[in-house]
Amino acid sequence: MTQALLSLPAPAKINLFLHITGRRADGYHQLQTLFQLLDYGDQIDFQRRDDNKITLSPAHPTIVEEDNLVFRAAKALQQFALTQTKQHYGADIHLHKRLPLGGGLGGGSSDAATTLIGLNQLWGLGISREQLATIGLKLGADVPIFIHGRTAWAEGIGEILTPIDMAECWYLVLAPNAEVSTPRIFSHQQLTRDARAITIRAFLEQGGRNDCQPIAEKLYPEVKTARQWLEQYANVRMTGTGACIFASFGNEAQARKVLADVPQRWQAFVARGVNHSPAYPTGSLRKS
Repeated sequence: MTQALLSLPAPAKINLFLHITGRRADGYHQLQTLFQLLDYGDQIDFQRRDDNKITLSPAHPTIVEEDNLVFRAAKALQQFALTQTKQHYGADIHLHKRLPLGGGLGGGSSDAATTLIGLNQLWGLGISREQLATIGLKLGADVPIFIHGRTAWAEGIGEILTPIDMAECWYLVLAPNAEVSTPRIFSHQQLTRDARAITIRAFLEQGGRNDCQPIAEKLYPEVKTARQWLEQYANVRMTGTGACIFASFGNEAQARKVLADVPQRWQAFVARGVNHSPAYPTGSLRKS
């Protein structure tokens, strides 16, 4: 019997600002940020199996399967489903990867979230977004933002979310040739950890900064080089802990005009900011 194939996007995010407001006793950093979802990202195909195997393709050259967030998300949901329904579920998963690793675009977290969303639908489990977010939080602090599927103001360690509607904007996102280590950024002695908390209104009126950007530029000079190049055209900010940087434009044509000038040594793309994740309500369901 031919099984249906479900294909869902795993959208990227950018941090419109990132303030580090403190550090908890367990080592996690407290922060304020605004997660802006984009209409660009990875794509994941899911096909149900008649057994309980989880397969993931293609194999990643540097990440073993057991450490891959897509595989871990699938196994976590499979185990949760087994405890709830006493039934075994399996799936073949194929990841079409477009987002760079270590880029600050949330690619791994978004892939994990889309895996939970997709398998929940494929297996007919009917698990709520809140339950999926609880499972996702165990995989990574950013996973719930993609499960809830809303551009949002975030506090705590990134798990306290307030949905927010942002005006439509186009972004050029540029990926320097650097894979930034998030632990290296957060453990740096010179990282600002005492930023004063601000309100949503204050950010919308005055903007903000990325406290991780000076550290990333110090440790990864290519980030600084890319930022200086893009600043010829617009104001530039780094997303997350890097390495990707971005600039906003009033329309797609302006962004694509700059995209055409990006030096060949860097990857870049143009995307539209969206308030609702393209992973919802459904992806494309077709017969293989």
